[in-house]
Amino acid sequence: MVALTASCHCGAVELSADFPDGLCSAARCDCSFCLRRGAAAVTALTASLQINKGRDNLSCYSWGTHTARHYFCKTCGIYTHHQRRSDPTQSGVNLGCITGGNPRHHSETYGEIPWNDGVNHPSDQ
Repeated sequence: MVALTASCHCGAVELSADFPDGLCSAARCDCSFCLRRGAAAVTALTASLQINKGRDNLSCYSWGTHTARHYFCKTCGIYTHHQRRSDPTQSGVNLGCITGGNPRHHSETYGEIPWNDGVNHPSDQ
């Protein structure tokens, strides 16, 4: 278990969480929303996720089953994290927002960032 911090681009929103597999859990999704968002997310435990600064500066987007909730900074527009539809006990945190998390250099340490099949989501079956 690794505790990590993350922030949006402008610094208005800061969060921390416990990441069971550290940064190696980074993945991308090709569902209709994530494909357009384009950010790799790292798995955090939802129960551990704390908004340390800027809770009132977060905007939430949800659709369909409304299980997944995607959060963005109202000031700079950066996606910071989301609660997962596939497993609400997990949240995805934007790899690019995590202190020391750079998607460009991620593969040097952990390998290529895999893609999850969000088009054929198990909840839609």
